Amino acid sequence: MGKQNVRVAVVQAAPILFDKESAFQKIEKYSFEARQQGVKLLVFPEVFLSGYPRGLTLGTRVGSRTSEGREDWHRHWESSIEIPGEDTDRLGEIAKENELYLVVGVVEKDQEFSGSTLYNSIVYIGPDGQVLGKHRKLMPTGAERLLWGQGDGSTLTVIDTPFGRIGGLICWENYMPLARTAMYAKGIDILITPTADARATWQATLQHIACEGRCYVLSSNQFVTKSTYPTDLAGYLDIEEDPDILCRGGSAIVGPLGEYVEQPLYDQEGIIYADLDMSLIAKSRYDFDVVGHYNRPDIFQLVVNEMKKDIVIFKS
Repeated sequence: MGKQNVRVAVVQAAPILFDKESAFQKIEKYSFEARQQGVKLLVFPEVFLSGYPRGLTLGTRVGSRTSEGREDWHRHWESSIEIPGEDTDRLGEIAKENELYLVVGVVEKDQEFSGSTLYNSIVYIGPDGQVLGKHRKLMPTGAERLLWGQGDGSTLTVIDTPFGRIGGLICWENYMPLARTAMYAKGIDILITPTADARATWQATLQHIACEGRCYVLSSNQFVTKSTYPTDLAGYLDIEEDPDILCRGGSAIVGPLGEYVEQPLYDQEGIIYADLDMSLIAKSRYDFDVVGHYNRPDIFQLVVNEMKKDIVIFKS
């Protein structure tokens, strides 16, 4: 494929929940550390900016929501960001200062219609400080559907870089075979999988995807303890009886034949580094290319609708 080797890194950390400044401080800290290690691509976890509200009910039962739960959700909304906006400008400054591609899981606020709907998104920032694209999670999982809207096919983003094509699917989107196929068909070399899943079965998923797509997989999860939750949350009692470690992590880097380049990191905050030999991608596809010579378009075809889904269209 003629592409150079590249040093990458994956961050495993969590901000103070619903605290945007806390998230930015950690993004700045780890971006600086990554630059010192020669990193060109740095990945942060699912909704790192500004935190995954694991364990909170937000006052919801089937058929009712409490006013206290609405207060906690409003804090979630207030700590969200617009893409583009002042917060992505700040991310751009960090990326430019540290000369790296910065990939961050964020809670994105709709800025096209009501300004109220939130999305679980990935934002891609280039080393020149510019927003290169975003991806909105297609299907929030379980109770996440009360927090976030559904993305559409217009943000199945893949970005060309000097070292290969990068793009991402968020957490359980990676269990959607057709979503994966769409990314493979876009020529993905490095698939980024921000997640909130710390179970052992997630590791099997990462290895399968890497082997299936013959691509590198970079998975970033948060390491979360109860100390990251503000005690003045209306729903703090929701986690009071939970263990101190709410999410043990499991961030990892997997190579294009399904082997670990860097083993999963558990039970601690940290950053993992890897030097990726991009020539291994072409070598691995010698005997299996899921959208190439191992494909059977005479039998199977996938149609991907990448049209933006506007619910209101104004005509003059």
